[in-house]
Amino acid sequence: MTTEQTILVKTSWRMIRDIDPAIVGDTFYSKLFCDTPALRKMFPKNMDEQYRKLMDMLSTVAARLDNLNDLTEDILSMAQRHVQYGVRPAHYKLVGKALLWTLQQGLGKDWTEEVKVAWTTCYSTLADTMIAATATNKKT
Repeated sequence: MTTEQTILVKTSWRMIRDIDPAIVGDTFYSKLFCDTPALRKMFPKNMDEQYRKLMDMLSTVAARLDNLNDLTEDILSMAQRHVQYGVRPAHYKLVGKALLWTLQQGLGKDWTEEVKVAWTTCYSTLADTMIAATATNKKT
């Protein structure tokens, strides 16, 4: 990610992070489950904790974007947990689509093409790292 993209992600996340996690989480997961209903079974009935985890993870990523290498262990651990939940590489594209849509809804007029590209780059970097981590683990 470029320095400008990092700034855009951090700045735009500051606009969203203080929104009630239930609102952001419900928006995100409603979009994800509407687009791909089969994914609903991978999650608990009560989603409150999941909403909080989503917000915490995004806050951590945004806060540490200046040095993504510091996140490597966290990303690898998260990737392994996701495999245990049944997540497959194809799911990451679906999640990315729902995340970008959610951010667009939350940012409204502040969702510019530059912000979209920055978040797309950020998410793609994380998703690619998680996918590679699980692929590497399967080979060992």
